[in-house]
Amino acid sequence: MVLEGLSGSLSGAIKKVLRAPVVDEKVVKELVRDIQRALLQSDVNVKLVLDLSKNIERRVFEEELPPGITRRELAVKVVYDELTALLGGEKAQPPKYPRGKTTVLLLVGIQGSGKTTSSSKLTWYLKRQGLSVGVVCADNFRAGAYDQLKQLAEKAGAEFYGERGNPSAVAIAENGVKELKAKGIEVIMVDTAGRHKNEGDLIKEMKEIVAAVSPDEIVLVLDGTIGQQAMQQAEAFNAATKIGTIFLTKLDGSARGGGALSAVAATGAPIRFIGTGEGIEEIEVFSPPRFVGRLLGMGDVEALVEKVKEMQMSSASKQDLSALASGRFTLKDLYNQMQSLRKMGPLSKILQSLPGMGISMPKEAMDLSEERMKKWMVIMQSMTEAELTEPHIIDGSRARRIAKGSGTTPKDVKELLDQYRMSKKFIKQMVTKQRRLPGVKGGAVPRF
Repeated sequence: MVLEGLSGSLSGAIKKVLRAPVVDEKVVKELVRDIQRALLQSDVNVKLVLDLSKNIERRVFEEELPPGITRRELAVKVVYDELTALLGGEKAQPPKYPRGKTTVLLLVGIQGSGKTTSSSKLTWYLKRQGLSVGVVCADNFRAGAYDQLKQLAEKAGAEFYGERGNPSAVAIAENGVKELKAKGIEVIMVDTAGRHKNEGDLIKEMKEIVAAVSPDEIVLVLDGTIGQQAMQQAEAFNAATKIGTIFLTKLDGSARGGGALSAVAATGAPIRFIGTGEGIEEIEVFSPPRFVGRLLGMGDVEALVEKVKEMQMSSASKQDLSALASGRFTLKDLYNQMQSLRKMGPLSKILQSLPGMGISMPKEAMDLSEERMKKWMVIMQSMTEAELTEPHIIDGSRARRIAKGSGTTPKDVKELLDQYRMSKKFIKQMVTKQRRLPGVKGGAVPRF
């Protein structure tokens, strides 16, 4: 697995928090120390590690707890958020290059970073998306670059353009892009010579190529094994020509991949792809949330993070959730929850968001489909305030009046009341269970 050592250390730190009886300042500080140690051992830049750890500690204790969320759950979510932000944030998306138009990609990086191999991987990926691909060999510096790129391009199914003997890489790039555009190629990749941040002439040449071909995206190819050097390289390239995205190579077991990941923070450019092996098909679209989930050994943690997100996004009021937690639950509460949480799915998500919920509810107790919710909300809109807050007063006569007013049947009204009673019964059981938990008084939602 990618970055196995880092993954084991981070997931171990999370497990310690989840097993802790109480998440207090001591536990959080230990969590931060474990994360610092894991990231530094994986060669992540010291300043980035310190900034990230300060953010984690501050947020865990300063952020207001969403209703029904414990401090330990918030701590895991904060770690997930901060690591995801370090790697480009949740907004990073797979590339969507337009069909029928030409997109020019310029591949840059130091010598030996794997640009030529990466161009073949990108060709393989883009061909699978149904795009036509062309590759221009603008590397007239490295011996054998022409032949290697031509062979890999043909293997991956790309059009190839190169000029043996032409001393001007700028002219080759410009000519190649023009010819491939004329052929209607949709994605054109320009493979440039390897550059070091101190090689002034090559950096100058790279700027000239950018000016000549006006690339739609500049892709920095970084070797995942170079550790903290990645940051200096990324900063130098970004200063010369604004980097659009990053392709991280050789992430098939390197213990120093964290250093290369740090380059994202240096450039502000997201990692778009990672190379996970030697074969042209060993390429993966990089998703920061998914990658962080892998590092943390998510499983149940992923569900926990989603739960916190849902509760943070939900418009359900604290009073509504407090009513659930204390055992008070009326049809009015049910209506309010349906109204605010329809997009989140069934009522079970409300119940499962409350700590200590370990009761297995039967399917019929949780079966609130979108269609049913709509119908039941219309029924409840036809009820009086007294009927909503005291459902036990609804007799046959009231049920017929409610059904007539909502355009439903008395059977539909009875079905809603049966669902309400069943849900209330299980909520009562859940609250009873909560009250038995250590440190929980009077059915209050436990915080730690």
